[in-house]
Amino acid sequence: KMLMKSKDRKVSSPLSKSGCLASSSPALASSRVTTVGHENPDSNQGVFPPIYAFVFHDPPSPCILGTHHEKGAQTFWSVVNRLPLSSNAVLCWKFCHVFHKLLRDGHPNSPPNVSIDALLSFLSQKGHLSEGYGQLCSVYLRLLRTKMEYHTKNPRFPGNLQMSDRQLDEAGESDVNNFFQLTVEMFDYLECELNLFQTVFNSLDMSRSVSVTTAGQCRLAPLIQVILDCSHLYDYTVKLLFKLHSCLPADTLQGHRDRFMEQFTKLKDLFYRSSNLQYFKRLIQIPQLPENPPNFLRASALSEHISPVVVIPAEASSPDSEPVLEKDDLVDMDNLFDNKFDDIFGSSFSSDPFNFNSQNGVNKDEKDHLIGQLYRDVSELKAQLENMKTESQRAVLQLKGRVSELEAELAEQRHLRQQAADDSEFLRAELDELKKKREDTEKAQRSLTEIERRAQANEQRYSKLKEKYSELVQNHADLLRKVGPCTVRRPHTTGGTAALCPHQILGSCTSLMQAIQVLIVASKDLQREIVESGRGTASPKEFYAKNSRWTEGLISASKAVGWGATVMVDAADLVVQGRGKFEELLVCSHEIAASTAQLVAASKVKADKDSPNLAQLQQASRGVNQATATVVASTISGKSQIEETDNMDFSSMTLTQIKRQEMDSQVRVLELENDLQKERQKLGELRKKHYELAGVAEGWEEGGPEGQRGCHEGGLL
Repeated sequence: KMLMKSKDRKVSSPLSKSGCLASSSPALASSRVTTVGHENPDSNQGVFPPIYAFVFHDPPSPCILGTHHEKGAQTFWSVVNRLPLSSNAVLCWKFCHVFHKLLRDGHPNSPPNVSIDALLSFLSQKGHLSEGYGQLCSVYLRLLRTKMEYHTKNPRFPGNLQMSDRQLDEAGESDVNNFFQLTVEMFDYLECELNLFQTVFNSLDMSRSVSVTTAGQCRLAPLIQVILDCSHLYDYTVKLLFKLHSCLPADTLQGHRDRFMEQFTKLKDLFYRSSNLQYFKRLIQIPQLPENPPNFLRASALSEHISPVVVIPAEASSPDSEPVLEKDDLVDMDNLFDNKFDDIFGSSFSSDPFNFNSQNGVNKDEKDHLIGQLYRDVSELKAQLENMKTESQRAVLQLKGRVSELEAELAEQRHLRQQAADDSEFLRAELDELKKKREDTEKAQRSLTEIERRAQANEQRYSKLKEKYSELVQNHADLLRKVGPCTVRRPHTTGGTAALCPHQILGSCTSLMQAIQVLIVASKDLQREIVESGRGTASPKEFYAKNSRWTEGLISASKAVGWGATVMVDAADLVVQGRGKFEELLVCSHEIAASTAQLVAASKVKADKDSPNLAQLQQASRGVNQATATVVASTISGKSQIEETDNMDFSSMTLTQIKRQEMDSQVRVLELENDLQKERQKLGELRKKHYELAGVAEGWEEGGPEGQRGCHEGGLL
């Protein structure tokens, strides 16, 4: 009864309806906490029920519920402002714990009404930050300040840091700069959490079972909130780093990866050490981080990441949740109870208050036996009740364990499905890459084939160019040999007009061949001058290769002159023999004139305009043109003389015969006009085809030096 009354007194400590301290309680709380001995503050962990005793109640602490009831924490802060936080480090430590839980689970409109910086400054002045709880409070207060600053700057993040992946993406507003800065702030946030984690562990003597002592539990209790924060911060940091690596170069994020690796190592070690402490085993299930950190350079590694989940069993409660009475309080209450009892019933009545020994008809031994039997029955019933509670708790734990196993299996199946999808995507990407490589290989093979074809074509052009050069030299020699015979060759005719015309034509042709010979000699002299003045230290062969277009034009013009001269000689021989056509001589004359103009134009491109050899070449060209005109005139004159002998005599024809001949002539005129039109079209096509074939044969489609290897140091002409 005494214990029940004591518990009633502790639980009924002045609280407002919101679950926080009433306005009359600060004095009581202050007097209670200030009377605690400071020699060993850890021995008095349970003397702060007004603030701390209800933190781990299930359902949640009345202080937390009170903030949601009044949509704020005005009552809470009105009480906290009166507590001697700056003079009692243990009280300050417990306040930090409650405040941390308030920031996580309290109403969002619960702004702090106390200055963290002012509290830190005051503790520093009093020298409370150097050791013991003072040092722990210093680290804890810095963490709380960082937490408030982070959530003020990032209002999308709730106090308990529970967010979905979609909400995390929305927090960055689809801006890589925001994600970059958010990751840096999370690193700072997590660094403060890890500092408190490590400071608490360093303050404990881990060689003893400190987690089962009151002092150890007082220091370890706030780490539950730290573990909850760290699990979320680690998970979000991993996801943000994968997102950043998908948008930025790996070198840019080297600092992020180094800092993450350092925090990963610390957090993994602290989680492992915490999970082995007996205190945490019944309060919280701490996740374990993977053996190796995520590989952010491989995008598919994100599917292998499993978010760490902290599980707090529903029946778990902190030792601080039970009101703990001081020994002196129990003694005082016992004395008070005895004194009140004596005052009411008297001191003699206390020895046998109900006069059991003097009752008639009742044996004292029987009464004692009955009382003992009742005590045994009560004890047995209590044992049965405890067994039932134990069995029910065991069944609940088994069911929850099974639920956890099923949830883990479900998460594993989801992970495997995601991994299979990622593998499929990866294989599809590899297949696309292989297809692309195959296409690139085929393209390279086609390019190689094209290069080989061009190389063969260049070799063929090189061979053709050598042949053409040899042919040009041979034509030049033949031309010089034919010029002589043309001047001495005379026809054997029978006399008359037929004998006179060939002699005139042959004479004009001989003059033309002599003019061509002069032209060729002048062209060769000018060509030698051009090569010597333009090649510098290069060889003639290199000069021809460098000026391939000019070389090709010069070769083409020289060949045309030689070919025209050869054809003219043959046509003149046929005319002299009476088997040729005057028209062939006319055509040859025109071709020679055109080729001569082309040769002069090609030579003028590279020649000095004041060169005497160029003037000599131009003079020789005019001589060729004059000789050509003489050939054309003598040919036309001879043709006219022959046509005069072929005049028709119509004097003996009748009207009908003339009419018939007229109709035949008209038909013949139409046929000849039609044939003339066709021949003109044929001539145009032949000239077009000749131009194309000449360009291919001379290598005009390639301007490189490969097509010019036929030009050796001896010159072109």
